[in-house]
Amino acid sequence: MTAEFTGWHVLAEFGGVDTALCDDLERLESALRESLLSAGVTICDVVHKKFDPQGVTVLALLSESHASIHTYPESGDIFVDVFTCGSIGAGATKAVDELRKKLNPTTVEMNVVQRGHGARKIYEPVGDGLTRIWDLHDVIIDTNTPYQHMVIARTQQGISLFSDDDRQSTEFSQVTYHEAMMVPAFVLAEKLDRVLIIGSGEGVASQMSVAAGASLVDHVDIDQLEVELCAEHLPYGYTTDELAAAVAHDGPVHVHYADGWDFLAQAQEAGTRYDVIVIDLPDERVEDAQHNRLYESEFLSRCKALLAPGGVLSAQAGCATMWRNETLKRSFARFREQFATVVPYGSDEHEWTFLFGLNETIDEPVRGMLDRLALLPYKPETIDGRALERGAIEPYALRR
Repeated sequence: MTAEFTGWHVLAEFGGVDTALCDDLERLESALRESLLSAGVTICDVVHKKFDPQGVTVLALLSESHASIHTYPESGDIFVDVFTCGSIGAGATKAVDELRKKLNPTTVEMNVVQRGHGARKIYEPVGDGLTRIWDLHDVIIDTNTPYQHMVIARTQQGISLFSDDDRQSTEFSQVTYHEAMMVPAFVLAEKLDRVLIIGSGEGVASQMSVAAGASLVDHVDIDQLEVELCAEHLPYGYTTDELAAAVAHDGPVHVHYADGWDFLAQAQEAGTRYDVIVIDLPDERVEDAQHNRLYESEFLSRCKALLAPGGVLSAQAGCATMWRNETLKRSFARFREQFATVVPYGSDEHEWTFLFGLNETIDEPVRGMLDRLALLPYKPETIDGRALERGAIEPYALRR
C-alpha cells in the first residue's frame, strides 16, 4: 500500500422506497446531485441509464472518486455506492445520509469502509458469525514465512503480532497473557530448573522462565523467520542480540529451530527431563489443521514422558466464552485422560484459559501454589493469590 490518502467507501441498501420514485430517472439524478453537493464533493460528470421495462442506474464521476445508485422498482430497493477520498474524507457518509432524506426509504443497511494509507484492517474470526476487527495504523511487517502469514503492526493496543489473521500478542496485553501461561506452572512445579518451550516465538516465556529461576530453557520453534522478525520489531521478548546469543546457546536460553514433534523424540531418546514444558502455538482449530497434531493426545503423551518428578505441562487450551469453547472442552478432556492432576487457569483480564498437568496426584494443588507464589523470584504484574484461586475454578461448561 503506497497511497497517501485515506478515503471512505459507503455501501448502502435502501429498502421500501416508493416504486414510482425508483423508476423516475430525473428525480433520482437530481437527488444524487443535490446530495453530493450538500456533502461538499465536486461533480465532474453524471451519466445514467433507464432500463426496460423498469430500473435506473445513475453514475457520478467525482473529483474525489465516484458515486452511484441502482434501483429495483419491483421490490422498492435502491443500492447506493459512494467513495470519497482526499480532504473531503468522510463526505461519502454525509452524501448517503442526504440521499436517504430525499428518497425516504423505510429500511437502511449501510457498511462504511475506510480505505487508503493507514486504513488496513485484520478480520480475526472469534466464533461462528463473529469477527474481531483490528485497525492497523502502521504495518511494519507483512510477509509469508514458510509456515504462516505474519503481520506485525501498530494498533491501538500497541505493536501487535498476527499469525494467519489471529492475534498472537499485543504490546499492551502480552504480559497478562504470558504470565497466565507461565506463573501457574512456576508455582505448581516441584522445582524449576529445566524448562522446555514449544512455540511462543516472541521469547517472553523464555525470559520469564529465567527470571523465575530456571538455569536452562530450551526454546523450540519451527519458524525461524518469524522468531527473527519478532526479535527485530517487537518491543517485548528477545532483542536481536539476545536471540543471537540464544541461537548460539550462549547463556541459559537455547533456541532450536526445529519441529516440536521431532525435538520431543530426540529428547526422549537422550533421556532429557524437564520441570516445566510449555506448549504455546497458534490456536487449535475446530476444523482439521496441520498444527492440531501438537494439541492432541499423542503429543501430550510425549510431553508427559519428558516431565521430571513433580514436573508440569502448561498449554494454551482455548477460550472459555461459549461461542468458541469447543477446543477448550477437547483440551480439558485430553488433559484429564493424560494427567493425575489437572489445574486450569483462566486469566481474569484475558479471554484465554490455560491447563496445567502433573503426573502425580496432588489433593489441594492451589494451596501449594499460593505458598510458592510468595517465594517466586519472578514477581508477577498481573497475578496474585486471589487471582490464582479464582482462575483455578473450571468454567461450568467443563465441570458439568
